[in-house]
Amino acid sequence: MTPTLVRQHRPHAGTTPPVDLCARARDWSEIQERMLVPLYETVYERLEVGPGTRMLGLGCGSGLALVMAASRGAAVTGVESSSPERLALARQRLLPEGWDTRARADTRLVDGSPRDAADAQEPACTLVTAFEPIGCLAGDSEGLGETLADATPLAERGAPVVLAGWGPPERCATSSVLRVATKLADPLRSTGSWRPARRDDLEEVAQRAGLRPDGSGRVACPFGYADVDSAVRGLLSTGLFDAAISATDQVQVDKELTEALHPHLRQDGTVWMPNVFRYLIARVP
Repeated sequence: MTPTLVRQHRPHAGTTPPVDLCARARDWSEIQERMLVPLYETVYERLEVGPGTRMLGLGCGSGLALVMAASRGAAVTGVESSSPERLALARQRLLPEGWDTRARADTRLVDGSPRDAADAQEPACTLVTAFEPIGCLAGDSEGLGETLADATPLAERGAPVVLAGWGPPERCATSSVLRVATKLADPLRSTGSWRPARRDDLEEVAQRAGLRPDGSGRVACPFGYADVDSAVRGLLSTGLFDAAISATDQVQVDKELTEALHPHLRQDGTVWMPNVFRYLIARVP
């Protein structure tokens, strides 16, 4: 819902064990990405996304937020630089062979940075979204500022830019589970380890990018899974536990993650974790 929960960093050689990136991308698109649907819907309703909208989605992942905007009539462009596997799934969703020519022309997917999406033939976008929530990993907002700086020249003056982030830890049941990542990755707990969200994370990013804040809100986004196995796969697909896997091993992470999920296990075998996410609307100067 995306960036679901944070910008996925591809592992550096020698620091993390090999993972099946295609399987991880499928777990993201089939299990985890949908958790932020309430956030997408709330933002689209507030900004009246529709046929007149030209949206640029940063860190579009496997494209669910783009699909929802396109279903409202928006012309969408998605940019994804960290996971070609997720982008391949977005192409399957948004550019199927059965779509008519006009629909395909209104949808663009770019493997790279916003600069690669620049096209003198295309009108300026009227909405920029960065739905991958920040405020969960140490340093997770640093690259976003650069991405926004590349994206804002593609937008109309005054166009809204939407940033998303985790809510207060006490309002996010998943926080207790994510702490497993920090505990296991303690030797590596600088960049890439979990940290509690701060109140002004989004505002600080907007300020660094030269954007003007113009409203914010909170949205309930519970994480619900069919069973513990689905919860483990979904959470691992975010990339939040990669440092922990590197510091220990996959078996240890799976074991402790499963134990941390037990307080959220319901009698019918499902897993339910209420969360609150923040969004900030800023404007292009």
